Amino acid sequence: MAWLLVVVAGFFETGFAVCLKLSHGFTRLWPTVAFCLFALGSFGMLTLSLKKLDVGPAYAVWTGIGAAGTAIYGMAFLGDIVSTLKLVSISLVILGVIGLQISGSAH
Repeated sequence: MAWLLVVVAGFFETGFAVCLKLSHGFTRLWPTVAFCLFALGSFGMLTLSLKKLDVGPAYAVWTGIGAAGTAIYGMAFLGDIVSTLKLVSISLVILGVIGLQISGSAH
């Protein structure tokens, strides 16, 4: 259950990063509100998961999912440049996240 919280928190991290961009420096109300909700949800779930998980692997998985998800979303929906190197790098981040999740131990 703790790893599920980390994964969902990672997707919420993607949400708050995208909303941060869409808020245009917190000048747009609804993206700013969404940013706050995603950020609170993400940090809240990460906090709960850390009661059971080691901080290193959990944090790495959380940030890895957030980084890869944000990069993929940006390329798919925000017009970010797509390149082979970006796709390979995102794949490596995802492989690293999987490896860290497999190596993480519960208390």
